Amino acid sequence: MRKFAAILVGAALAGAAATAAGAFSIGPHAARCDAGDSAVIVNVTGFRARSGTVRVQLYHANQRTMFERRQWLVRVDVPVTRSGDMPICVPVSAPGRYAVSVRHDLNGNGNSDRADGGGFSGNPDVSLLDMLFRRKPAVERVAFSVGQGTTRQTVILNYVQGSSFDPMPRS
Repeated sequence: MRKFAAILVGAALAGAAATAAGAFSIGPHAARCDAGDSAVIVNVTGFRARSGTVRVQLYHANQRTMFERRQWLVRVDVPVTRSGDMPICVPVSAPGRYAVSVRHDLNGNGNSDRADGGGFSGNPDVSLLDMLFRRKPAVERVAFSVGQGTTRQTVILNYVQGSSFDPMPRS
């Protein structure tokens, strides 16, 4: 009986450890990040509201193609969680220099609306004029390296607030 109880306790602990490891990152590629494969965990923070979807797109750190339409290498869409930061796993095919863009589609309609939020790796300052004229941040401000393991990048979401594009005030 003690052996059986020990086996049950061991199985329960192993299950709890697996659940804790699985909670490390989210998205369809979470297992790759949790295993320590070449990937980026993009920790998205600063939500205006807990609705809609988050889209993370990975690009080569190349000023010419970075953040251009259909030039992304990997795109991950996930529903917004009820609370907390969102550590979204994005797989990387090979070590190198990359950049990410994040869009919070607040109403989940798949279109970019004035209420939507966004940001980039490196959290560069972006103005409304930058957005209007589609000016990209400098590659030096947003690029990061990924090696053989998993790298973390935090992206703070920005939203249009009056005549500026800034993070939400902390409450």
